[in-house]
Formats: sequence, C-alpha cells, structure tokens
Amino acid sequence: MEQLVRLLDYDFVQNAYAAGFIIAVVCGATSRFVVARDLSFAVHALAELGFTGAAGFVLARLSPVLGLLAGAMGTALFIGTLGVRPRGRDTVIGVTMGFGLGLGVLFITLYPRYATQAFSLLFGTISGVNRGDVALLLAIGAVVLGALVVIYRPLLFATVDPEAAEARGVPVRSLGVIFLLMMAGAIAEAVQIVGVLLIFTLMITPAASAERLAPQPGRALLISVLIALISAIGGITLALITNIPVSVFVTSLAFACYLASRFVLGPLIELRAARGTSGAAPS
Repeated sequence: MEQLVRLLDYDFVQNAYAAGFIIAVVCGATSRFVVARDLSFAVHALAELGFTGAAGFVLARLSPVLGLLAGAMGTALFIGTLGVRPRGRDTVIGVTMGFGLGLGVLFITLYPRYATQAFSLLFGTISGVNRGDVALLLAIGAVVLGALVVIYRPLLFATVDPEAAEARGVPVRSLGVIFLLMMAGAIAEAVQIVGVLLIFTLMITPAASAERLAPQPGRALLISVLIALISAIGGITLALITNIPVSVFVTSLAFACYLASRFVLGPLIELRAARGTSGAAPS
C-alpha cells in the first residue's frame, strides 16, 4: 500500500487511473446494450478493424489512436448501413472483417520500421497514456455518454421490442447505426487498457454479469458500470504493485465478477425473490 501511495505522485500513474475511470464508465454503460442487442460479434469486428485503421494511420505517420477511432467508426457505419437486421448482420460483419484484416496486414507490411505503436494496441497501453490522451478519452467519453442519455428511452424500446418500436414510429434502423458508432467510440477507449485481443472484457462481461443481478434495465446499467470500474481500477492497481501487464488483472477481475454473479450472487437473489413471492402469496 505504501508503494502504491508513492506511485501516485507520478504523472503516468495519475493518467492511468483517470483513463481507467473514463473507459470503465463508458464501456460499462454501453456494455448493457451490447449484450441486450446481441452485438458481441460486432465488438470483435470493430476492434480488429480499428486496429487496421491504427496501422493505416501509423503508415501515414499519424496518431494510431485516432486511426483506431476512424477505423472502428468507419466499420460501424458500414455494418450499420448494410446489416442492421440480426439475420444479415453477422454475415456482413464476417465479410467486412476478412477484408479489413487483409488491409491491416498490408499496412503493417508496407511500414518501413517496426510498428510498435500499432502492435501495442493489441494488448493495451494504459501505462503510456499521457495528459493529451486523457483529454481525448474524456472528449470521446462525453460524446458517447451524451448520446446514450439522449437516445436511451427509444434505444431501450427498440432493443426490447424492435417490431413494436418500428410500428410506433421509432427510427429503429437509425438508432442501430448510432449505437454502433457509440460502440466504436467505447471500443477505441477500451483498447487503451485491454487491447484489441481482449476487448470482450470491458464491452461484454460487465453487462453479462449485471443481467444476472438486476432485471431492471436502469439498475442493470449501473451495476454494469460498477463492475467495469472494479475491473479497470482494480486491474490498474494490481498491475502497478506487481509489474504484471494490466490486461491480465482486468480480465481476471471481470471474469471473477461474472462467476460470482452467475453462481453465487445471482442464485441468492433469485432465491430471495422466490421466498418473497411465496411469502406474499395468499394462504
């Protein structure tokens, strides 16, 4: 603990915690809808094709983080335009991933030096986050969360019952595209901690755990954010103490939360609800 307190005097540690907090809140909030809308495969596609964008920007001597954001958002627009319906969406995602990853390999091959900046995005670079990166993450996070607040109710309606929402005049297709763009922003942030290869940790696991603990959408969203915070901040803390990569601890803590919600807390909550229902039933 004393070692951790001393480390807090360093700018890179302060930046890591600030970035971790922002990323956890944004990913925890969006994760709830990622799981509810069955977009797990899309998370994988946006992350990997975001890496393609990062590789392209490195080749052009530009910021790989901005390339990651551009690649993920471009992919989100393409998938949203061609494959919003679940039946055709996975096919579009699969075709797009194949082409995009091929481009990524081409960009890395054409780069004359070792693309350290691009490859670091595969596993996360939270210890290398500077003040400028934190400001960029804060701006992206504010846009994503602001958009979520604005479209929360219609998005929830379109997620729970898309046919009824469409019949009521809710722009289901447009909401799907907007949410994919929000996912792209959240993924571009999450890659800073867990990297492209482990993106599922913060984009899926928090909501997968939260849905076992609360049936109400609002409460589940808050629990999802809390689990993401525990995973991200706890992972950064353990990484600083042990000098083991942060992604190891973030993924482990998130998985532990999922196991606890599925096999311990979830069954206890269900048992308590069942007892309450039976106790309230008329004799």
